[in-house]
Amino acid sequence: MNRIKLIKTEHDYEEALKLADKLFDAKPDTPDGDKLELIVTLIELYEKRNFPVENPTPIEAIKFRMEQMNLTAKDLIPLIGCKSKVSEVLSGKRTLSLNMIRNLSKGLHIPAELLLQEYEAIA
Repeated sequence: MNRIKLIKTEHDYEEALKLADKLFDAKPDTPDGDKLELIVTLIELYEKRNFPVENPTPIEAIKFRMEQMNLTAKDLIPLIGCKSKVSEVLSGKRTLSLNMIRNLSKGLHIPAELLLQEYEAIA
């Protein structure tokens, strides 16, 4: 890839990755640094279009945040309710109520939009 252009094919994508690798150590605010910034932006655009990442389910998001914050199920009792409710939510047997969503969003800093996604409770 001698010149920077839109990435439209897998071949273009591979060439762009090679160029980004070649320019990886470029200093910011230099011609090569500007090229790197542009090619990375084009790569991100191509990847977003061709390799979309799905959001986690609300339960996956809660469990991930618990892991990040080193929380146990017991730590969720103030946010969800009693121990059995926490257990049912984490096992997928109970869906989140609006009050739980508000508490979890505020307490665990999980976007409410993510917690509002529909999912099937396990019967």
